[in-house]
Amino acid sequence: MKQLQVGLEERAYPILIKEGLLSEIGQELKQRQIAKRYIIIADDQVAELFGGHVVESLRNVDIPVDLLTFPHGEGSKNLSTVAKLTSSLAQLGVDRQDALIALGGGVTGDITGFLAAIYMRGISFVQVPTTLLAQVDSSVGGKTGVDIPEGKNLVGCFYQPKCVFIDSAVLKELPAEELLNGLAEVVKYGVIYDGDFFNFLVAHQKNILRLEPAVIEAVVAHCCTIKAQVVVADEREADLRRILNYGHTLGHAVEAASDFTIAHGMAVSIGMVAVNTIAVKKSLLSPEKAQRIKDVLQGFGLPVEIPADLDRRQMKEFLKTDKKSVGGKPFFVLPVQIGKVIISDDVEDIMIEEALA
Repeated sequence: MKQLQVGLEERAYPILIKEGLLSEIGQELKQRQIAKRYIIIADDQVAELFGGHVVESLRNVDIPVDLLTFPHGEGSKNLSTVAKLTSSLAQLGVDRQDALIALGGGVTGDITGFLAAIYMRGISFVQVPTTLLAQVDSSVGGKTGVDIPEGKNLVGCFYQPKCVFIDSAVLKELPAEELLNGLAEVVKYGVIYDGDFFNFLVAHQKNILRLEPAVIEAVVAHCCTIKAQVVVADEREADLRRILNYGHTLGHAVEAASDFTIAHGMAVSIGMVAVNTIAVKKSLLSPEKAQRIKDVLQGFGLPVEIPADLDRRQMKEFLKTDKKSVGGKPFFVLPVQIGKVIISDDVEDIMIEEALA
């Protein structure tokens, strides 16, 4: 088992990575004594796939457990879902000695973390990410929240889990689209932080797509290591952590303009290529490196162009309400080479329009 540490002093927590870990979660929780009872939060699809395994794992070591579900999809990531789950927790008699388990992808992790932060002014929760995107990114770092009609993730808070359990074997049970969804975030880490890791992804592209266990475990562990380092240096996204938003500013606009029919990772892939055109226009990134990033994304089967039918004016409006904007002016993470980026709001409207085109 690989074990990493997110070193946030009194809020520090481990990330455990092991193939087959799902069946051992009960024993791990028993040893760690985080809570006396657990409530698993999962969407209806993940609950059907993995809910029974986690329930059994806890009950095998005599830990009381209940399972609550909500409808699958980004459309459930809202205050209404949180309100319904809050009522369910109260009806179950959940108190501050209990904890939540976020079993699922990024939507579930965001909802469950936010729910844990606000229920009884804060109870413990653990992350059990079941998608590649959640394993390499959203399960680590304590970002929680929900969407409102005016924008994505505009309501939320920073609230760290007590532990993250990553079972790479679950990826084999998921649709191919879910793997691709996470690979955009994987490529992101290479571009923003580690050029050698980017080269590793190029060299092992076929093995990654085949979910070769040793390679996938190495990819997940390296991404979590980078994420942990960035979070420890800047927990609340005041400075360095903003580099993790590479591709996300434009990606979120694409995602929202599509009414969330384009999955998050796919939108981020499109956003990375779009923002690279801005970096090239500003003479920060060479056209050759921009093309190399695009080639790797396409090699993984990810989209690299904004669909022609999306409303560009609507996307510009979403950019103004992006939670990272200041005074309606968006900030962009711009690569200067593969492995290094800068953050800038010095981007002319014409460049944004060209990127959206």
